[in-house]
Amino acid sequence: MSVTPIRLFGDPILRTSCEPVTSFDRELAKLVDDLRDTMLAAQGAGLAAPQIGVGARVFTYNVDGEVGHLVNPVVEYTSEEAQTDDEGCLSIPGLHFPCTRPLQVRATGFDVHGEPLVISGERLLARAVLHEIDHLDGVMFVDKLDTATRKAAMRAIREAEWANQPVPVIKVSPHPSPFGL
Repeated sequence: MSVTPIRLFGDPILRTSCEPVTSFDRELAKLVDDLRDTMLAAQGAGLAAPQIGVGARVFTYNVDGEVGHLVNPVVEYTSEEAQTDDEGCLSIPGLHFPCTRPLQVRATGFDVHGEPLVISGERLLARAVLHEIDHLDGVMFVDKLDTATRKAAMRAIREAEWANQPVPVIKVSPHPSPFGL
C-alpha cells in the first residue's frame, strides 16, 4: 500500500491545470496505484493527481464498491437535469456543502495501459467524476457553490483546525516528470 499525503486547500497545485499524460508506463501505473491506495485509506469517493502533488490528468474513484480510474478524461455528456447534494473534498477535510451538479455524466479517456475507457453514471458517480475532472482543471468544488454558500464555506475553511496549522511543505513529488513537470 502506498498512501501519499493529500494536499490541502491553499496549495497552489490545486489551482493549476494539469498536463495530459503522454506515457502509459510503469510510472503511470504507480501513480494510479498511489491515487487508489490514498483514496481508499482516506475513505474518499475520488482523488485526482494534483491532490497528491502531481500535475497529470489522472483520477481515481470509489463509488458503490466500484473502484476505477481515468486518464486524460474528457466529459462527453452531462444531463440537463441537476442534482443538489452535500459535497466534500479530501483537500478540504471535514467540510461538506450543498453543491449542484448534473445528474448524469459520460466521460471518455484511457485506462492505465492506454486502452480507451468510458465512464457513464449518475448521482454519486456523476458527482465524483465531475468533481475530480474539475480538480484536473484547477477548479475546486467551493468554486461551484452559490454566493451565500461559498461565503459560508470560505469562512468554515478559514476556521478549520487544519487551516490554522503549519502545512508541511512537500517539495518533490514521488513521481518523476513524464507528466510535463
